[in-house]
Amino acid sequence: MSAPLLTSPVVPVSWLAEHLDHPDVVVLDASWFLPGTERNAMAEWQQKRIPGARFFDFDKQIADPDSHLPHMLPSPALFAEEVGKLGITPDSIVVVYDTHGIFSSPRVWWMFRAMGHQSVAVLDGGLPVWEQAGYALQTCPPEYAEPAEYLAVFQPQWVIDADSLHARLSDTSTQVFDARPAARFYALQPEPRAGIRSGHMPNAKSLPFSQLLENGQFLPKEQLMKRFDVLCEPEQHLIFSCGSGVTACILALGAELSGRKKLTVYDGSWSEWGSNNKYPVEV
Repeated sequence: MSAPLLTSPVVPVSWLAEHLDHPDVVVLDASWFLPGTERNAMAEWQQKRIPGARFFDFDKQIADPDSHLPHMLPSPALFAEEVGKLGITPDSIVVVYDTHGIFSSPRVWWMFRAMGHQSVAVLDGGLPVWEQAGYALQTCPPEYAEPAEYLAVFQPQWVIDADSLHARLSDTSTQVFDARPAARFYALQPEPRAGIRSGHMPNAKSLPFSQLLENGQFLPKEQLMKRFDVLCEPEQHLIFSCGSGVTACILALGAELSGRKKLTVYDGSWSEWGSNNKYPVEV
């Protein structure tokens, strides 16, 4: 059985349904809910999932244990160890979904790309569209995968830290996009996390992640291209930020779908920037 070919970083539910039983295809549930939401992503996965889906916990388990910031990218060694526990190998074709449609799954797509894994895609529309299409669901207790050997090769171009970003804010070859709602970007609404200033980085542009989506799915490529073309130049290096590094990855994935090539996520995002007075804030 030849391995299926990923031709896009986003796949429709029909593609996954066709290839779900292929031994190289690994499906991950990457659902995550904002703090204060009375929902438990792992418990929901245990109750209902795409058949064979494994749970990817980027919030607590596959995250930097030494950072005070939420769900920061772990070291390559820790990533490899935890991904191996999920039965994933460097040859696996990884398809990631979440229960919102498109919300937290792009975060895991970005993590795999940052660790050198090319064969990874997000399921467009996630679990809601899978259900709407009438495909099978698994509701029995989940089976856990046999551990595998995984090798992570860190790709630094996908990640930037606060000091490096600060140094680039006035660089016209760079454009920072902020995925938070516009009211938070313009300091019209307070930040949900305590002790974090309102506003945005100098020279950043507001691009709420919802502007790249419709009914829980990405807009067509032509519309995504138009979204970015009116806000930045084709050759600019695009850096994406949000509240805590999750929805910034929606922008990164949307930019890749639109054909942009120089893409980086600021992992600390506003949780870090807004809480440290050494970094400038505009309102």
